[in-house]
Amino acid sequence: MDRTERFYRIDQLLHERRVVPLPVFLDALGVSRATFKRDLEYLRDRLHAPIMWDRDGGGYRFGDAGPGARQYELPGLWFNASEIHALLTMQHLLEHLQPGLLGPHVAPLLARIRALIDEGDHALAEVQRRIRILHMAARKVPPRHFEAVSSALLQRKRLEIDHYSRSRDQRRTREVSPQRLVFYRDNWYLDAWCHLRRALRSFSLDAMHRAAVLDRAARPVAERTLDAQLAARYGIFSGERTRTARLRFSPRRARWVADESWHPQQVGAYQDDGHWLLEFPYSDERELLADILKHGDQVEVLAPRALRAKVHAAHLAGAERNA
Repeated sequence: MDRTERFYRIDQLLHERRVVPLPVFLDALGVSRATFKRDLEYLRDRLHAPIMWDRDGGGYRFGDAGPGARQYELPGLWFNASEIHALLTMQHLLEHLQPGLLGPHVAPLLARIRALIDEGDHALAEVQRRIRILHMAARKVPPRHFEAVSSALLQRKRLEIDHYSRSRDQRRTREVSPQRLVFYRDNWYLDAWCHLRRALRSFSLDAMHRAAVLDRAARPVAERTLDAQLAARYGIFSGERTRTARLRFSPRRARWVADESWHPQQVGAYQDDGHWLLEFPYSDERELLADILKHGDQVEVLAPRALRAKVHAAHLAGAERNA
């Protein structure tokens, strides 16, 4: 725990117990005697905490601050970026949850989340007014489909789905063995073994027009295989062949892209002229193309040649359409 957290833990222990022995502090804080002494000195000298040694009790306790003493007050706590994102996201999800089995449990859970945000030294209403988390391009999933998919996934049963392929503008019935549910870019996807294609595929749940659990055991796929074929990809699409994309961003665009995470296995470096060179593996270029094109003329595809050609063709088509 960091220093501010230790201050609050010291304060908590002193309020919970009349006298707190030194070993109790050291065990609870996980620090050395010297570190605790420095924390204690800071609390007394800077924050005016009336902490004293009780010789008879064999420990520390709060004493009388005395007349004219400056008020003791701990510094306000605030959440880090990931914590406030998690709390506000949970609050949003619970507030928009459809009636179901969780109904009796949602109200107290939501109340606890609101209380946690209130405890962060800022009122909930002010936090909601000042901090917004925008969920972009989320597509709704029919509850009955999500229930069928998650049920088959956990029971290790096969699914029969009617799935609409937006890229091909086709609806097709498939039998699949569910492996993982993935929440990616505000949408749900199912990683599954497709018995039609005899390969791993990802299916967007919002594109399912029907999902039925079958009374047949799902085909198991080893975690190692799932990670090798799906975790190493770029984006949500999988593929058997993995290639390496090499992108070069302009010095101006590098100010943003150099701090972005495109892939867990990415390698990035500044060039002498200020360009940012980024490399990462991918299997299917569909999502990658969209992410490259949004950077316009500020990015150049160095490799592979096939990806460069598709980006070039897309730019030409766009220019003609907007001429």
